[in-house]
Amino acid sequence: MAYKINDACVNCAACEPECPSGSISEKNGLRWIDPATCTDCGTCASVCPTEAILPG
Repeated sequence: MAYKINDACVNCAACEPECPSGSISEKNGLRWIDPATCTDCGTCASVCPTEAILPG
């Protein structure tokens, strides 16, 4: 199941360049993870300063 970004996201974009599958983008002023391409690696969650990324 894909990772998800919750309301604790401050849109710092630290996660986006770390995603090996390119699944993270900006949508409506916040970061969003595309569940169709997320590989559940958890790299994004490990770099998130606000712990806003959790397994879906």
